[in-house]
Amino acid sequence: MSRITYFTDMEKSVVTANFVKRGWTSATSDEDWNFYWANTQTCRSLFSAESSYRLGDYQLINHFPNHYELTRKDLMVKNIKRYKREQDKERETRERSQFNLEFVPVTFVLPADYNLFAEEYRRCPTCTWIMKPCGRSQGSGIFLVTKLSRIKKWSNEGNSASTYGRHAVQASSVGSGNPQQPAPPRESYVISKYIESPLLIGGKKFDLRLYVLVTSFRPIRAYLFRRGFCRFCSAKYDRSTHQMDNMLVHLTNVAIQKQGDDYNPHHGGKWSVEDLLFYVASHRGSDAAELLWQEICWVIGHSLKAVAPMMLSDPHCFECYGYDIIIDANLKPWLIEVNASPSLSTTTNTDHFLKLSLIDAILNVVLPPDGVPKCCLTHIFSKNFLYYRFSKFIYFQRQMEQTSVC
Repeated sequence: MSRITYFTDMEKSVVTANFVKRGWTSATSDEDWNFYWANTQTCRSLFSAESSYRLGDYQLINHFPNHYELTRKDLMVKNIKRYKREQDKERETRERSQFNLEFVPVTFVLPADYNLFAEEYRRCPTCTWIMKPCGRSQGSGIFLVTKLSRIKKWSNEGNSASTYGRHAVQASSVGSGNPQQPAPPRESYVISKYIESPLLIGGKKFDLRLYVLVTSFRPIRAYLFRRGFCRFCSAKYDRSTHQMDNMLVHLTNVAIQKQGDDYNPHHGGKWSVEDLLFYVASHRGSDAAELLWQEICWVIGHSLKAVAPMMLSDPHCFECYGYDIIIDANLKPWLIEVNASPSLSTTTNTDHFLKLSLIDAILNVVLPPDGVPKCCLTHIFSKNFLYYRFSKFIYFQRQMEQTSVC
């Protein structure tokens, strides 16, 4: 194949620069393509029952047809709960018996699970809860609650979060517009027990953004990108009630933090994962840092195993997921959410280099040595990824020079 073409509906320089570097040419909307970097809606319509499009052997696309089983907040929780029940029922002896599958905060879907949530709330009336719309991202519509009366107020207002979150991205009110028109369907939210005692560095809350490339769900083949990072809040953490609506204290999303006066545009409030593990080793010991890393990989691995039975593992597809993980004060990692389209926008030079390297590393894995897309490829190793395969359970290896495969 002399000419390789790509198509994308996401004009991100870190993506197109990698295509141009390989000598690929951009296809028009009327031309066939070999490689499609698409948004999730395009991929969903491409694989829909109504679509007559059929992918050829020399075509690859960057999403699985039903990625939402992992990346939609309510479905992720549903699949992990089901997986945990199955594992508890089987009572298998595991290689690492000190680990358990409680790696997602207690979560309910509203309004469907309101009665179950109310029952849990009465068991712990002093707990703080966080509400998130199931289908949105970048901190949109998120707010904290401590009282049932606030949930009822949210419900009565047509479940719009627009009145909450002083620095949150505002959600449009449901039911506005022509009063003669029927109201749109209610937007589902998840409500999760808030991690009230997160690990703090410099008095600030942070989370981890890790990139996991999946090339197959049967069997599961996953690659963890080496250059994950921490995202810090620009304001110091404060659990007091008068700071509950200040999202600069509670949410690490760059879209939120950029609105704060203390946001640093030079480093973007980010640390590398290596810096984090060095910090933990310095303050808690090297064994604690090693165990933390193993538990993070355990969380990623079991989340993929939880959704694998539900995923349509098409050989034309691969996907890079953005994992968001919070570490509590006891160094326990909690899975917060998984993103199907982690942001490829860049805010700093370091950020640009990282994401440019990420796309390059993805292409090095999903493409054969000759660089021609093939859906039947047995995927190769890349020095920028740690490989993980599930013929039996193993860990991502901490060592940066070696990769362990079972």
